[in-house]
Amino acid sequence: MSLLEIRDLKKIFPHAESVFAGKTRGSPYDVRAVDDVSLDIHAGETLGLVGESGSGKSTLGRLTLRLIEPTSGSIRFQGQDLLAAGRGEMRRLRRDMQIIFQDPFASLDPRYRVEDIIAEPLIIHGQEQDAPAGSCRGSRPRLSGRAKLDIRTRVIALLRAVGLDESALRRYPHEFSGGQRQRIAIARALALRPKFIVADEPVSALDVSVGAQIVNLLAKLQRDFGLTYLFISHSMPVVRYLATRIAVMYRGKIVEIGSTEQITERPAHPYTRSLLDATPQVEV
Repeated sequence: MSLLEIRDLKKIFPHAESVFAGKTRGSPYDVRAVDDVSLDIHAGETLGLVGESGSGKSTLGRLTLRLIEPTSGSIRFQGQDLLAAGRGEMRRLRRDMQIIFQDPFASLDPRYRVEDIIAEPLIIHGQEQDAPAGSCRGSRPRLSGRAKLDIRTRVIALLRAVGLDESALRRYPHEFSGGQRQRIAIARALALRPKFIVADEPVSALDVSVGAQIVNLLAKLQRDFGLTYLFISHSMPVVRYLATRIAVMYRGKIVEIGSTEQITERPAHPYTRSLLDATPQVEV
């Protein structure tokens, strides 16, 4: 069953000269970051999206969550047309769709303690149990003591799920290592119990041993929470370990897609073969 369906998706970034000339497209220098991509992501699977830097992987990941708007094409999540969804409907849908960014230090607000960082999506999306009726959307409601306790309990459970404990609650992101910060970012992504997570190069900013721990954590969380991943990486060995299927992206296009065994053992496209030949083996 397809959780996410992408059809004929394009994202063209106009060349600067086109913008200053008042044109939005049509210049031969326009960047076709995502060029006519179609693919399905099935519930419960990990689709690994692999390719070198600049191939369009991260742009495609952001398009799937409508963090940026496509030039054309369609995206359907659980059968619903994301591009036709209004602001309120997208707010509801975002409970089921989250993202883990590459750099955990940049993605965590340094002004907030860990407890507030992880609790924020629970509060923003009105998931606290005792929030007062009629709270203003888009603002933080005043919470009762019971609601605060409930949120703290849930935050502690999320920290434990990613291998941390409640001693992290009152600390700031800069007090943690890179791997620990990524665990905090993952806990925040899990806060609303999403169905689908885009993991955008989540281990590329970490050293190999710490990255391997995060990959193993993501695999465990997928089993525990019933998650579906779009896992973006430039490392074929990491994708091979985690992914159910692999899509290979080159210059904005999906040049090959298939099962992990098919792509890694019997690659059909020359670019896929070059990725396999060029990437060192990594033990995870």
